[in-house]
Amino acid sequence: MAGVEAGKEEEATAVRITGKSHVKPGKLIGRKECQLVTFDLPYLAFYYNQKLLFYKNDGGGEFEDKVEKLKGGLRVVLEEFYQLGGKLGKDDDGVLRVDYDDDMDGVEVVEAVAEGITVDELTGDDGTSSFKELIPFNGVLNLEGLHRPLLSIQLTKLKDGVAMGCAFNHAILDGTSTWHFMSSWAQICNGTSSSVVVPPFLDRTTARNTRVKLDLSPVVSCNGDDATKQGQPAPQMREKLFRFSEAAVDKIKSRVNSTPPPSDGSKPFSTFQSLAVHIWRHVSQARNLKPEDYTVFTVFADCRKRVDPPMPDSYFGNLIQAIFTATAAGLLLENPPSFGASVIQKAIESHDAKAIDERNKAWEAAPKIFQFKDAGVNCVAVGSSPRFKVYEVDFGWGKPVGVRSGSNNRFDGMVYLYQGKSGGRSIDVEITMEAQAMEKLEKDKEFLMEV
Repeated sequence: MAGVEAGKEEEATAVRITGKSHVKPGKLIGRKECQLVTFDLPYLAFYYNQKLLFYKNDGGGEFEDKVEKLKGGLRVVLEEFYQLGGKLGKDDDGVLRVDYDDDMDGVEVVEAVAEGITVDELTGDDGTSSFKELIPFNGVLNLEGLHRPLLSIQLTKLKDGVAMGCAFNHAILDGTSTWHFMSSWAQICNGTSSSVVVPPFLDRTTARNTRVKLDLSPVVSCNGDDATKQGQPAPQMREKLFRFSEAAVDKIKSRVNSTPPPSDGSKPFSTFQSLAVHIWRHVSQARNLKPEDYTVFTVFADCRKRVDPPMPDSYFGNLIQAIFTATAAGLLLENPPSFGASVIQKAIESHDAKAIDERNKAWEAAPKIFQFKDAGVNCVAVGSSPRFKVYEVDFGWGKPVGVRSGSNNRFDGMVYLYQGKSGGRSIDVEITMEAQAMEKLEKDKEFLMEV
């Protein structure tokens, strides 16, 4: 009997695919080719970047009406963002590029039904593995964009709402470009605008024009854990969303700024630097690091305003670089938070146009496809940004009830920051860690700001 009940429960939460189609720009574009540049290429062995937005049924008609409205808006927005309807390609020298042609399939749109799942069930704070069936392209490498769509969208009818799962090829765009596209699409659907208000700036070669031919033979599933390859079971990972209210964020910032930093010319610490050191310290504590153990902090920083000449916010592509810094766990934990904040601040501030150019030149001389283990020992790596207005993505039936990352591109220490659902300066922090350390972190009252 218990087996029958379990079977029914599984059926109730199952996601059933009901259709698949492709959407192209609403007008003929012709043949377009755009070379991928040094800022794009290192991410070929990352997985597709997955985002999940869920909406309550607040008007907007039936599910089928919403799907048609979304497809109609997509046709319009792709007239400007047509690269998302293309494929990866190579020129005669083997240099990778984005190709678009009118006879290509376009963006993949999958329709699905999961009428046993409610929106409230998806807004919990635990991991995203339960979201897997709501987002396409799980475990698909960006390199597969040579023969797969560069954007796949799954629209799932829930019991009381809609889930929108998006998989973007990270080799062709970063978070800034992703949310520029999403907000432009939403504005067309909700009637704010009949065309793209701020068109994407599509000429990547203005940011960097070195032609790099890559040896792609080592690109296999690069996220495979070394322990697994050696026959040992991989450590169990857990993901959790921690919500920091505006008051908690302000308190963290004032606490970090309350102790004078080392006499090294540090400026007052920003909200990001304050929250970053808060996470770095408490994650290191939860990992039980020894004082002599090194720990690396990495942030994927937007370089649009750092490069020379600066690029517009509408630059479409990857214009990010990983900024690394490290210290001993003992120094990080035994000193006041201002010590770690100062380490982070110095690394970010020194990453100017000259540093970016030097990093690019070094990479071009010996190109290396990034793997997650390259993030560093005992690392905390921060992606996404609370500056992205993710809760403003309203297609005409209200703002999203929740915005999350999918299960791709997760490893021990990966952190995604989002604008908080409660607005203002609140920030949602998604963290992936080994299960044992996560258990300690979620009981750490100081980390949770419950003290």
